[in-house]
Amino acid sequence: MPAPSFPPSRPLNFTLISTSLDLDSRSAWMIWLAAAHLRAAGHTVTQLDVRETPLPMFDNASAYAHSNAALYHAAIAGADGVLLGVPVYNWGIGAGAKSLVELTGSTDETRGLHGAWFDKPVTFLVSGGLNHGYLSHGAFAFGLMVDFKCVVNPHFVYATGAEWAADGVPGEWLETRLARTVDRAIDLSARLVGRSYQSVWEV
Repeated sequence: MPAPSFPPSRPLNFTLISTSLDLDSRSAWMIWLAAAHLRAAGHTVTQLDVRETPLPMFDNASAYAHSNAALYHAAIAGADGVLLGVPVYNWGIGAGAKSLVELTGSTDETRGLHGAWFDKPVTFLVSGGLNHGYLSHGAFAFGLMVDFKCVVNPHFVYATGAEWAADGVPGEWLETRLARTVDRAIDLSARLVGRSYQSVWEV
């Protein structure tokens, strides 16, 4: 496999997904800011928001026929890197992200399904209410690593309401942290984009 070049030799394809249903979602604000940063760096961005492009709760049956299921699957499968905006509730991430992965991660040869998440670099942009919920996304991230061999970016954002100067306007710390995290997502995706293998479902 040829050695990757840095900065990347071509624009990368990033899929950014906001998974919160909150009308004033702070994780959605982070997704918008990250998308602007990626576009300014010359990369291609597919941006999805479950409030605008809804998905059903996963039932392993009729959910596959939902009009938006194939859209999300293709956006994730075709990405060089995925950024997820997630809220924290009850010491874990919101149900929207879990349902998204259940639907787009399914592998069932009898139905012609293959999980979209295999080997993807994934970066988390997390919004929480309390500072000590800092690692609330950890179990979910570990599941992506084990099930789909995702490479989870160790640089992530965890921000509470205190880190915002105004609605959609990050404070100085958050602005710096978010920019650094997105830059690390670019770097990670560029280093992994040339891999010749594709992982499969296995224990």
